[in-house]
Amino acid sequence: MSERILVVGPSWVGDMVMAQSLFMTLKQRSPGCRISVLAPAWSQPIIERMPEVEEALALPAGHGDFALKARWQLGRALRGRFDRAIVLPRSWKSALVPFFARIPVRVGFTGEQRYGLLTECRKLDKSVLDQTVKRFTSLGLPVVEANPPANILEPHLETDSANQARLRGELGLVAPPKAIIGMMPGAEYGPAKQWPLAHFRALAESLTQAGAEVRIFGGPKDVAAGEEIAQGLPGVHNLCGKTRLADAVDLIAECQEVVSNDSGLMHVAAAVGARIQGIYGSSSPHYTPPLTANREIHWLALECSPCFKRVCPLGHTNCLNHLPPERLLAAITLADDNQEALPS
Repeated sequence: MSERILVVGPSWVGDMVMAQSLFMTLKQRSPGCRISVLAPAWSQPIIERMPEVEEALALPAGHGDFALKARWQLGRALRGRFDRAIVLPRSWKSALVPFFARIPVRVGFTGEQRYGLLTECRKLDKSVLDQTVKRFTSLGLPVVEANPPANILEPHLETDSANQARLRGELGLVAPPKAIIGMMPGAEYGPAKQWPLAHFRALAESLTQAGAEVRIFGGPKDVAAGEEIAQGLPGVHNLCGKTRLADAVDLIAECQEVVSNDSGLMHVAAAVGARIQGIYGSSSPHYTPPLTANREIHWLALECSPCFKRVCPLGHTNCLNHLPPERLLAAITLADDNQEALPS
């Protein structure tokens, strides 16, 4: 009988994309296994683009909510359905549903005194499992193979060509002769991860002058930022707040390259095959790199970096302000017959 696995997923877009490396590993080791993912409802459009996952279950709680009764009710409803649970978050509450579901094997890292809730509490050695994706993948492996995993599989999200065509018509997107460049100016974590909007705008202006189309991606909170970049620039489309998450996946997949802060959409872009120009400020490209070899990292590695703060504790954010748009421009290649890099 095929093993039935419940994975309790993470709460951030980028982490959910990276979790696909675990799902791919599980399927590689046991092709017949059946994977269900318990995660916030917003993540379902991402999970649906992962062929390894059979079922997405909506977590009956908002971000940060304890929701004990709802977790207990869901756990009871899931009894008898799963052979193993893998709990990716390290919080106490994240282990409750598998416990209430009486899943016989419940694996996760120690954290918030989860002894009893988990049947296998693994110690997290951050010096060995020094990346989020390594931590996720390791929980799907026997302990003897997990520290660290020998092979990390790169996420690959499926795309919908019919939806791409529909969106191009509805949003007035016309592919230019050279390239489509995506921009992701947002970062849900905080301003210490956000490259200045003036830099994004200067780069967008140079790209469109060279014949590229620029698409700006983000959620409703990024609409004003997108407009600050796009206003008055022909060929720059502010798509922030105009697309669902699944739509963003499809439209990003049409971009040859993307310029992005360390954000969830950067990981989406990597998983649909775009070349990544990844910008890092307060975070570290060693901890959460885009999972593709087709990337270039832009990080000044100042003495104060990485601080992992939401807001610069020194008040200057030099790790991003001093990263000039000319550097990004020189790194981008437009898709023409000669494949020449843009002049800086």
